[in-house]
Amino acid sequence: MAAQQPSASAPTTPNWVRRPANLATAVAVELVERIARGVHPSGTSLPPEPALCEMFSVSRTVIREAVKALQAKGLVQVRQGAGTVVTPPSMWNMLDELVLGAVIAQDETLSVLDDLVVTRRLLESDMAQVAARAAEQDTVDRLGALVDLMDQLVDDPVAYRKQDGIFHDTIMQASGNRIARGVVRSLESQVINTARYMGRSERDLCVASNQGHRHIYERIAAHDPTGAAEAMFTHITEAWLVRRSDAGDPGRLER
Repeated sequence: MAAQQPSASAPTTPNWVRRPANLATAVAVELVERIARGVHPSGTSLPPEPALCEMFSVSRTVIREAVKALQAKGLVQVRQGAGTVVTPPSMWNMLDELVLGAVIAQDETLSVLDDLVVTRRLLESDMAQVAARAAEQDTVDRLGALVDLMDQLVDDPVAYRKQDGIFHDTIMQASGNRIARGVVRSLESQVINTARYMGRSERDLCVASNQGHRHIYERIAAHDPTGAAEAMFTHITEAWLVRRSDAGDPGRLER
């Protein structure tokens, strides 16, 4: 006997039930996005548990786990008598992948990505300075080989981008600063596939980018800490200004 087909009037199964991922995680993802969009503004309370249960078609246990996740990300505080209150953006954990991604998606001025670039620029400039003092000859030779290889890959943006990442990571490793490297790698991993961060991929842009890489390499090879830091600072700034085009005011990059 054939299975009975659902009637046209039967309610569809909520997306939350069909999702293979943990339900609490799925609810938390949606709430992070809603908070970033301003659906639940800072200073206001999230809907009470029963309303959230109905909204997402999940149990109270799932909602409580999702709220715990939001608390861990700094997005909400549970206050006696006020419920679950959305915190100001200054309290949000911007190193959290979900939070950063949701905020970037809503940032029309690109100010958040500007801040990310400023942070990366500060850390990588310092690491380039240290690398210029500490890098051994095999590291210098590797950087030179990477720059030469990228010259050959300017017509293949995907392959070029991969070697670009290796070049920067080689310098970070040479600095020995595992904390700074970890922060930069974490930030980059969260935006590396974001079109708003990566921008255009054209041959001329790759050529200009690698000129910056070569200058950095030359300063490190010359064991010139100040020159290496300045070259890294300039390279990261100029590369981002090209990628960000004319969106918003890039004044946050000025130092």
